[in-house]
Amino acid sequence: MAKKYSLKFWIIFWTVSAVLLASWYVFLEVRKGGLGSLTGVIDYLPMSAEKKGEAKFFADLESYVMQKDDVEKTFLILFQNDMELRPGGGYIGSFGILKMKNGEVEELHTHDLSNFDARIPDGIEPPYPMKDTLRIASWKMRDSNWSPDFPTNALKADEFYHLGQGGENFDGIVAINSDVLRSFLKVTGPVEVPGFPGIYNSENAALNLEYQVERAFLKQGISLGERKSIMNELAKVIIEKAKALSAGDKLKLAGEIINNLNDKNVQLYFKNEILQGRVTDAKWGGQVDQNWNDDYLMMIDANLGSLKSDYYIKRSFDYTVDFSKDTPVAKLKITYNHSAKTKDWMTKNYLTYLRVYVPKGSWLTGSNNLGDIRFGEDLNKKYFGSLFDVKVGEAKTVEFDYDLPVSITPEAYKLLIQRQSGVHDLAGKITVIGKNGEKEEHAFDSAGDYVFSK
Repeated sequence: MAKKYSLKFWIIFWTVSAVLLASWYVFLEVRKGGLGSLTGVIDYLPMSAEKKGEAKFFADLESYVMQKDDVEKTFLILFQNDMELRPGGGYIGSFGILKMKNGEVEELHTHDLSNFDARIPDGIEPPYPMKDTLRIASWKMRDSNWSPDFPTNALKADEFYHLGQGGENFDGIVAINSDVLRSFLKVTGPVEVPGFPGIYNSENAALNLEYQVERAFLKQGISLGERKSIMNELAKVIIEKAKALSAGDKLKLAGEIINNLNDKNVQLYFKNEILQGRVTDAKWGGQVDQNWNDDYLMMIDANLGSLKSDYYIKRSFDYTVDFSKDTPVAKLKITYNHSAKTKDWMTKNYLTYLRVYVPKGSWLTGSNNLGDIRFGEDLNKKYFGSLFDVKVGEAKTVEFDYDLPVSITPEAYKLLIQRQSGVHDLAGKITVIGKNGEKEEHAFDSAGDYVFSK
């Protein structure tokens, strides 16, 4: 029997849809305020050349969306809850369809994916280990982001949309993690929602919304059918605050959106090949680098416990590559700290399917603290996969030992670490042991992709 998902967490995604709408209002207000296109002011901003390049490309995207060409543009928006991590960012509880023309929002409708998925024919075998852990017989749109590569996920979501008899042809597909809400509130400041208690700020908004629709509505005498009424009110407040920002704060908001693009909290895919090429060059497409020929590491978790336990999971890693052997040897240790104190409505023991992507041609020689390991090739990489759990209040370190291809040498050694969308911080240590046993250590702590080189 197909698993049924509760409505209680969708409030976050509906709120993010309002945030997305507010962002377009921001750009309109920038123009109406006499600044014209963002491109014209970027050269005068106090930022590095690299950041100016990012900002100018962002302005190009803004111009593409806002141009007055009498052409309607339609976008599929995937709302991903990164407190329930999936390979592409987070569990997709809902999606939106955004239509724009001549720089104006014509329509923005959001849809409950449990209802929509019921329209998708059964019979599509879900990827391992979804079938057993989630007890689902068929793959649907809510689980479409099973790849760490967003272009792959975007096309899969588009495919499922049309299998569900969706009638739109999309110009682009955008994935938005719930952390975007936090970044908007950083600029707009705290908000109060008329008729509801409490203040929503960048630090507490996600948790407060979770609690509101799970527990607080009962104490407030709100009926089950009306518990999501906070959604519309919060959306109105955020939009009004965004429209009222000063020109300087609107530019700050644009900066927050750029940060979200760099951190993979927003991932873009366009059907226009030229524009998609620009997205790929800017590394805003959430793509796995399939052309990298040096050492490589990407750690991909899929939360299959059906609760929001990733809010409590703290990750760190220790990666060592040893060139003192006949064959280059790698040892990877990943530590998961489940910081929750007890099981509750939001969390329980963390169940994850971990895939570690490494250079093609690598060979696993040992492991520790893992379940059965699966092997495969994907996106021009080798991966090792294992399903395991981390108990509430405990920490677990898993280990992989593997030989690297002999083509990877200590001379001009380079390592690309690509971070999974939805993992906000990934701290660790890189150790390189040379041919003569000399060690070089480097601390790693980055929200985005990272290149280490000697």
